Amino acid sequence: MVRVPKSVEVKLNLRVLEISGTWEPNDTERRAAWELYVELVTRVSVVPLRTDEGLLREALSSLYSLFTTTREVLRKYGPEVAEPKNDGQYNFGFLAVAMLNYGLRPLLASWHPALEDWETCRPADRSRRDHEEVWPQAGNARAALRDARGVLTAYADLLATACGVPNLLGAIPAAGE
Repeated sequence: MVRVPKSVEVKLNLRVLEISGTWEPNDTERRAAWELYVELVTRVSVVPLRTDEGLLREALSSLYSLFTTTREVLRKYGPEVAEPKNDGQYNFGFLAVAMLNYGLRPLLASWHPALEDWETCRPADRSRRDHEEVWPQAGNARAALRDARGVLTAYADLLATACGVPNLLGAIPAAGE
């Protein structure tokens, strides 16, 4: 039997916005939180992308897909996940949208077009991976991904707590970045 907390402490630093307070998730919010949690802990959002593996394009695309997933979860569970709470408490809807707009959007708005510009210069005889590796901004893009991963990891931890489940982040290999 899962023991769900009545109230969860919220503390998320989204750089532009700091969210701090409490959240008393209802059952619908917990189900929505679980769906989004599963998406987060199975993506590069919280799984380290080592320098010698993966493509930045794939990592950015995976993060971008969280917008679609979050929209689907919000539509599926409806207005109940965004109902106003007493005493200014947070709700799942607010937390989900804030994470997208302040945690992910700035990263993607900056790095998607920059990488796309670089990708258009790839010679036909060079692989995507080799071309990405010589991109002068590759190190900065990977650093931005690491920073975003810290924010998304805190968010995933919050969702796990709200669901009353053990944090699955321990099943993620340590970064050897």
